[in-house]
Amino acid sequence: MSRSGSGVVLSVDEAHYGQVSIFDTRPRLRWAVPAAAGALIVAGTLAGTVAASADSGLPPLTPQELLVALQSPEATAVSGTVVTTADLGLPQLPMGTASKADMTSLVSGSHTLRVWSDGGSRSRLAMMGGASESDIVRNGPDVWMWSSDAKTADHYVMPPRDPSKTRPAPPAGVNVPSTPQEAADMVLASIDETTAVSTSGVAKVAGRPVYELVLTPKQSDTLVARVVVAVDSETHVPLRVQIFSTQLQDPAYEVGFTDVDFTAPDASVFAFTPPPGATVTEHAADEHGTKPGNAGAMPAGAERPILVGTGWDQVAIATVPAESAAAMASGAQDGTSATGGQALALLDALPTTTGEWGTGRVINGTLFTAILTDDGRLAIGAVGPKTVGAALAAQ
Repeated sequence: MSRSGSGVVLSVDEAHYGQVSIFDTRPRLRWAVPAAAGALIVAGTLAGTVAASADSGLPPLTPQELLVALQSPEATAVSGTVVTTADLGLPQLPMGTASKADMTSLVSGSHTLRVWSDGGSRSRLAMMGGASESDIVRNGPDVWMWSSDAKTADHYVMPPRDPSKTRPAPPAGVNVPSTPQEAADMVLASIDETTAVSTSGVAKVAGRPVYELVLTPKQSDTLVARVVVAVDSETHVPLRVQIFSTQLQDPAYEVGFTDVDFTAPDASVFAFTPPPGATVTEHAADEHGTKPGNAGAMPAGAERPILVGTGWDQVAIATVPAESAAAMASGAQDGTSATGGQALALLDALPTTTGEWGTGRVINGTLFTAILTDDGRLAIGAVGPKTVGAALAAQ
């Protein structure tokens, strides 16, 4: 879950938004904690507990020391097996709307992925689903997205990123991270004055001892109970992130390694050649790496969301352009848009709701609520329906 300036992000993986975060050329500080975390230390927001028990064999670390350690990981290359588990309370889609190995399926159930990264500009993510497989591969400027079910390969050549220009903020929605690094990036970015940061001792992830950093919202309306980041005690790399809901005992979303290796993968891992018979589509990319026409990008004519509230209680309200909705519906009807078909299937499965703001459809999830009004507004936040409805009524 991300609570950046654009609210909570709806994009199953950032590749659909064109940023492919785990494939970016990242510096050594790619897990760096934002400057806001330093302000929290000064303000005394960080609890003074120590992350290590007397019999753990690990040196004790305060929350401040653990945040500093996250900024200086000892390893840059990483590979291993990642398991994601999601219980977001989403309605079940009709069978056949998504591939078993489609990255969009990460929003529900449990999935196993293989990840590789050399710590620089070469990374690979592979998701297996029965006899199908989906891969996202970055080898320098070349990014490939492969689907064995559809036998399609999309190729993007990413231009050098201008460090003087900021990335465009993603559209509002729910971002489901596919690796512990992505999840840690998002939750650490949410540290502000509305968050209490503490530690809960030590544990083991992928057979390795870890420190646990705990982020607890101070606000009462949010559906997020706490976020727990497991940090490798030796390398300071995030190995697992768990997001707990106020409505569930077990994590509503969890992404973590079951085995991990910090040696550099062989270069052959990042080599990709479309197999014979594959349909290859070449795409252009602008200076931000945003790919035209992808499903996660802001629709043409869409405006940036209006933000209501602060911190964990914040609600983002965006307007869905009528032409975009019509295009999606048309694509679903003639079979040319798988994304449109999935969206309409989801919409049909949603219950109706009403309020001072009007009528619409609602997703009442375990970590977020989203309301799509009949007049074309989408409101979403990590809060309950009452708070989302009040934000709509205030606009």
